[in-house]
Amino acid sequence: MTPESVLTLAQRALEVTLLMSAPPLLAALVTGLLVSVFQAATQINEMTLSFIPKLVAIFVVLVLFGPWMLGIVLDYMRELFNGIPGIIG
Repeated sequence: MTPESVLTLAQRALEVTLLMSAPPLLAALVTGLLVSVFQAATQINEMTLSFIPKLVAIFVVLVLFGPWMLGIVLDYMRELFNGIPGIIG
């Protein structure tokens, strides 16, 4: 196994990690921003008010993007398992 192949595997793993984490994190970010603006406008300072909308937004994003995310993970795992003979030699 060459250093280039190790770096390629690590790079691909980081890409898949970013693709998996981006939709839920962006949904939580946007929801948190909207709730914060709402709280600032209405002067409601309830800490638990932002938790439930974020949770719902992340759930909706996972339901909508779940098949796409699963496809990416499965493709990556197929690449890894198909590359095992080349790694061993």
